Amino acid sequence: MKSLIRPALSLFLLLSVVTGLAYPAAVTGAARLLFPAEAAGSLVERNGTVVGSSLIGQSFSGPTYFWSRPSATGPIPDNAAASSGSNYGPLHPALAEAVKGRVEQLRAAHPDQHGPVPADLATASASGLDPHISPAAAYYQIERVAKARGMTPLAVKTLVDRHIEYPSWRIFGDRTVNVLELNLALDELAMSRRGA
Repeated sequence: MKSLIRPALSLFLLLSVVTGLAYPAAVTGAARLLFPAEAAGSLVERNGTVVGSSLIGQSFSGPTYFWSRPSATGPIPDNAAASSGSNYGPLHPALAEAVKGRVEQLRAAHPDQHGPVPADLATASASGLDPHISPAAAYYQIERVAKARGMTPLAVKTLVDRHIEYPSWRIFGDRTVNVLELNLALDELAMSRRGA
């Protein structure tokens, strides 16, 4: 038995060093070298200040901004420390009530829209932190944002179109719009119009 303990402990220590220290250090170093922005959290900066991450959703509620997907994280929306969905099944009454309430709020905020409300504006994502909406969800909000900012709908639509992100090789996934980056672009456009 004693003859087995020394090789077992040696192998345990070797694997602990390789898998617990060397491999994570190598992967982290390679990531920081090859993908520095992504390895640092894909942080978005404006004027030297971090305003968010392009990977984590933020709540926007004012009429001058595009709204993100609803968030089911607690105790506050878009809480990165508590990523979760509601875990309600599709037939759960609480989910149906939540979606119904969100649709009513969206219809009240967008009286000019008569078509169906895009699903991603009425339902939360599985993580509760989705930073993207579909182009349809962005187009649904154009009239409200344009009116609140005193812009033409065409100018806002042009900005939305410029912020549509295409899937990898244009085949894997769906087209999306990053809400934080779109709203920052709206603010930059407003500042440039004031300065002009």
